[in-house]
Amino acid sequence: MKTLKIITPEDQTLRQKAVPVERIKDMGLQQLIDRMIATMREANGAGLAAPQVGESIRLAVIETPAEVDDDGNEIPDSRKLFTIINPEITWSSRKQVDGIEGCLSIPGYVGEVSRHQAVHVTGLDRAGKKLNLKLKGWVARIFQHEIDHLDGVLYTDKLTSPEHFWTEEEFEELQKEDEEG
Repeated sequence: MKTLKIITPEDQTLRQKAVPVERIKDMGLQQLIDRMIATMREANGAGLAAPQVGESIRLAVIETPAEVDDDGNEIPDSRKLFTIINPEITWSSRKQVDGIEGCLSIPGYVGEVSRHQAVHVTGLDRAGKKLNLKLKGWVARIFQHEIDHLDGVLYTDKLTSPEHFWTEEEFEELQKEDEEG
């Protein structure tokens, strides 16, 4: 399947509030979803929002990381794929956690962002069926990141501090230094 071009912050589409999807059963929308999934997987991403491929609509695809067994082997079929249309965060935990994030639209960089530890998200799946998701941890972080994209917000807008933004290489060096003590 042909993948899509992921845009970078120079493209103003990333800074616009995306419009709600009106026609779920539209063949063009279903093809866009399939291409977004292929693009996300090819780029080794955990999520991809439609604005990141130049479509200013409220749509995102998310795939959870695979679970691993005690020996560190990936458990088959443990990844979960979500397509969420017109998502809305309806509840957020008071507790927030700092975590490192990257973004397919800002390749080569990572930053520390504080996010709610748990959220409830409503929306529609690709068939138009209502979703009501209770999410926590890493999956909650991914959903918050992608929903931010739909509001024209990038993770770099939410850094815990301007100093907490690194190239991937700088961050790997910092991790090595921490491990070595």
